[in-house]
Amino acid sequence: MKVLIACEYSGTVRDAFAKLGHDAWSCDILPTDAPGQHYQCDVIEVLDNGWDLMIAHPPCTDLAVSGAAWFKEKIADGRQQRALDFVSTLMNADIECIAIENPISVISSKIRKPTQIVQPWMFGHTETKATCLWLKGLPKLIPTNNVKKETLSLPENKRMRLHYLPPSPNRWKLRSKTFQGIADAMAQQWGDDRLEFRK
Repeated sequence: MKVLIACEYSGTVRDAFAKLGHDAWSCDILPTDAPGQHYQCDVIEVLDNGWDLMIAHPPCTDLAVSGAAWFKEKIADGRQQRALDFVSTLMNADIECIAIENPISVISSKIRKPTQIVQPWMFGHTETKATCLWLKGLPKLIPTNNVKKETLSLPENKRMRLHYLPPSPNRWKLRSKTFQGIADAMAQQWGDDRLEFRK
């Protein structure tokens, strides 16, 4: 399969697909953090390159409800609408199978509700971070290693580790990186050519 991981610089999801033999590419305006096939450009420039599957991680800065205190300003200066327009462009790309990933955000109220909400603890990570998925032509992800019980037994600063990260130049990068268990589930479940939805 030819797979595009849009708005990804870490290479986490790209490499999960590449390990299974797919022709996987990441794309971001930033250079990739890991060696691999990567377009450093606006993803709009490569949307029409004949992809079978796109998984997109559009920037959540102007969309996530965690930043609601700044919504008034972001609406007034057009930032939020531009972010929503970008999400709409990705959702409506001429690609058979699409997944859009974002935290709890205004995408749900301004465009449409997510198909699924997943948590890292559904895929082997003892952490909480609600992640919304808007799917087209794809089945919902099936949890691979549910560790909810262990997660809930941890103190809040452990199970919400990313939220409690101290200020640093790379904090935003650490918070936005896809959990490996989720990336592996995407590759294993959505990259399987034997699945009924691919026939």
